Amino acid sequence: MKIVWVGAALVLMLAAGGASAGDLALKRVMLSSGGVAYVEYEAEIEGDAELSLDLPLDQVDDVLKSIVVFDSKGAVGSASLPGRAPLAQSFHDLPFDQQALESPASLLNALQGAEIRVGGNRPLAGKLLRVVPETVMAGGEQPVARNRVTLLTEAGLQQFVLEEADSISFADAKLQAEIGKALGEITANRAKDRRRLVLGARGAGKRLLRVGYVVGSPLWKASFRIVLPDDPKAAKAHLQGWAVLENMSGQDWSGIELTLLSGNPVSFRQAIYDAYYVTRPEVPVDVVGHILPRRDTSGADEVGSLDGKMQGDKPAEMLRMRASLPAGAAAAAPAPPPPPPSLAQSADTAEASESATSVAFRVPVPVSVASGHSAMIPIIDRDIPVERLGLYQSSVQAFHPLASLRLKNDSANGLPPGAATLYERGAGGGTYLGDAQLATLPAGESRLISFAVDEKTRISTTTDYRTSIAKASIAEGVLHLTRLSRQSVTYHLKAPPAEPRHILIEHAKPSGWRLIEPAGKPAEETPEAYRFPIDLEPGKSVDLTVAFEQPNEETLRIVDLNDDRIGAQATSQELDPKIRAAFAELGRLRRIAAAGKSAVDRLDQQIKSLDSDQARVRQNLGSADRDSDLHKRYMAKLAEQETTMEGLQAQRTKAEADRQADEKAVAEYLAKLSV
Repeated sequence: MKIVWVGAALVLMLAAGGASAGDLALKRVMLSSGGVAYVEYEAEIEGDAELSLDLPLDQVDDVLKSIVVFDSKGAVGSASLPGRAPLAQSFHDLPFDQQALESPASLLNALQGAEIRVGGNRPLAGKLLRVVPETVMAGGEQPVARNRVTLLTEAGLQQFVLEEADSISFADAKLQAEIGKALGEITANRAKDRRRLVLGARGAGKRLLRVGYVVGSPLWKASFRIVLPDDPKAAKAHLQGWAVLENMSGQDWSGIELTLLSGNPVSFRQAIYDAYYVTRPEVPVDVVGHILPRRDTSGADEVGSLDGKMQGDKPAEMLRMRASLPAGAAAAAPAPPPPPPSLAQSADTAEASESATSVAFRVPVPVSVASGHSAMIPIIDRDIPVERLGLYQSSVQAFHPLASLRLKNDSANGLPPGAATLYERGAGGGTYLGDAQLATLPAGESRLISFAVDEKTRISTTTDYRTSIAKASIAEGVLHLTRLSRQSVTYHLKAPPAEPRHILIEHAKPSGWRLIEPAGKPAEETPEAYRFPIDLEPGKSVDLTVAFEQPNEETLRIVDLNDDRIGAQATSQELDPKIRAAFAELGRLRRIAAAGKSAVDRLDQQIKSLDSDQARVRQNLGSADRDSDLHKRYMAKLAEQETTMEGLQAQRTKAEADRQADEKAVAEYLAKLSV
């Protein structure tokens, strides 16, 4: 069958007519879990034909974006529909607007100057001058409103009362036709929320024409029932799957072919039905003597500048505004779903098939759903492998595991996500166990679902965190440390007194940490967590420790360490004895250097004190009589101080040399130190 794409050939114009809406009959609906629906119509045609579809206004954008026509022996000649505002466009080129058609007086005033002919007891012909409203008193003294029309005739200005004229016609036949057309457009535009799409098919002979498009639709939901045998060790359970859907299209589905797609397609809306105008640059009108030189820039700069001018002062912002998609209309509230079906086998279960990106469930029988109603369609009805276990997730329940099932999809097709209700079948009937959420389950994979809290099994935890130095070295005066951090959680599990348990401990993966306990690869690993299996005998307790470690590199410039830090490293039992000995020797050398510096500082203080006392003696010497005993005493004191000063300065020179030698010994030791 030939496929003809309509999108590029679609021309927006006023539809002048076409076949009735019944020519195209709805045959197929394909609902996607992505929130869209593909609808397809069929019609038997012969030769050239025109067919039409009435569309809701809020679907026109989607139809223009996605419509496709399948014609076995022909092609699409044209496609048309009214614009978004066809009535306003119709009056655009008329000599009057829509308000002029509200009354005869308004129309005549809008057509001032037009030539009319008036029929009645007093026939007149002339050009319209003005219609003026007036109020007169009738015979019963009741005010009556009427309109007086003034014409310019060959005899001059003449008047008549509009309400008393038998007929009024326009001498210009074209104007008369335009008024009739405008009235027809008003009638056709009363259905403001719908548009008629007219398709012209060109071909020969009888053939089948199909028209399809994609529009927004309420997404269908999957709902599951899982019936477990009363034997906890049973390896199979019965799975029933139902699709809950709503027909909110505004059109009844009568005996259609229904397909349900489970996938995640890319779908978007685009305001393609709106009219867009490109802002063009405005240049001055060239006059004699006026020159507009072109700027001498590179090609890329010139193009960028021109684009900026065309789009206005804020090109990026304007383009974003033009490209913004309209907000979707609020979905109508769905009707209440029908009662849940029985758990008996369904004869009309959907036929599943899988493609690269989705799973299709095709209903094998015709489906009928009234507009605005909901329906439940069986899509799965078979046994599925299961395993009962307890899943412990501390973030969900801190002291008990969750009663869970491991489901394995052993079919050739994936299962869609949805809610699941669990039952247990026994001799006395079914027992409700709980509800669960089933994620998308591809073919060949398994999923865990949790439906209740196992309060018979208790779990508690203890945590521990510690750090240690795993490696240390010294080179070029830098201490390199590798500190190893270890965090662990110990799970304490206790089974019920008379029942065994198979528990799966789920532990979150800490980012940047390496699992070291329990040794070996965990039974399961997800992107976010590890899962560790534990089998519990009735009444028994078991501990499980899960530990992680993380190395952290640290570098320290030894020269920046104070004496306390050096002393701490020299006595740290975490460090290698050679490194401790190196720090002990460094501490000894630094203490010697510190003692030498203290000796220099002490001598500096003595010299400073003596110098101050000498200044005092000299000042007193200047005020004493040169022949007095006091003057002689000051002179003797000053001589004694000079002798002492010479001795102190000699001691400081030696102490400073010793200090420099001690500090040099520290620097040389650090430079040569390598452990």
